[in-house]
Amino acid sequence: MLRTPSGLAGVVPAPSINRCARPSSPDRLPQPAKPSKKAIRVLLADDHPVVRKGLRFCLGQYEGINIVGEAADGQEAIRKAHELAPDVILMDLDMPGMNGLAATEALREQLPAVQVLALSMYSQSDYVLRIIRSGARGYVLKAAKPEELLKALQTINAGETYFSPEVARTALNQFVRGSETPQTNQISNREREVLVAVAEGLSNKEIASRLDVGVRTVETHRERIMRKLSIHSVAGLTKFAIQAGLIELPKVLD
Repeated sequence: MLRTPSGLAGVVPAPSINRCARPSSPDRLPQPAKPSKKAIRVLLADDHPVVRKGLRFCLGQYEGINIVGEAADGQEAIRKAHELAPDVILMDLDMPGMNGLAATEALREQLPAVQVLALSMYSQSDYVLRIIRSGARGYVLKAAKPEELLKALQTINAGETYFSPEVARTALNQFVRGSETPQTNQISNREREVLVAVAEGLSNKEIASRLDVGVRTVETHRERIMRKLSIHSVAGLTKFAIQAGLIELPKVLD
C-alpha cells in the first residue's frame, strides 16, 4: 500500500493509455487510392504519313489517349486491330486498296467491340449515310479542331455516337427530305467502289488492281451498275457519281 500526497492509502493509478496506439475506427482507416482512368487505345488509319504524324502529335498531348499503332490502308487497319486490340480506330475513308468504308464493314463482323470513328473531308448526304450504314460510331471532318476530335473519341469509347455538327445537319436534312434516291439504293457497296473508280477515269485493269479482284469481276460490276442505273456510258456514270456525292468534281479533273 502506498500513500497518496493527501495521506490517504490508495493504489498507484495505472499508467494512461496513449490514444495514438488505439486502433483507428473504421471510418479513419486509410482509403485505397482510386484507380486511374483507363486511357483510350487508339489506332490511326490514314494513307498519308504526314496526316498520321499530325494526328499522333495532336492527340498525344492528352493524358487519356494512347496511340497504339498506325495503318496505311483498310487491310492493314484490320490486321492491326486484331494484333493491338484498340478501343477506337480513327479511320480515314479515302484510302487505296481497301478503303475505310469496306474496312469498317469488315471490322463490324470480325471485331464488333472495336469502335470506328470515321475521318474525312466529305460531308455530302450520300457519303454520310453510307458511313452510318457501314457501322461507324461517328464521323468527324478533317477540318475539326483537336478538342472536337478528343470529344468524339471519348464519346464513342463511352458507347455513344458522335457526328460533327455539319455532318449531323447534312444527315438530318437528308432524313427530312427523304432517304437516298432510289437509284443510289440499287447498287451495292462494291458496285459503288467500282463506280467511283470509273468516274476517276481508271481502266478495268486498274480498278481490278485497286480492289484486288479479277478484271472479269470488274466488268461484271460495270455491267450491273449500268443496268441498274439505266446509264450506258462512262460520261453518264461520272455525272451520276458527282451528283450523288460519291466523288468531287476536282478529283475527276486531276
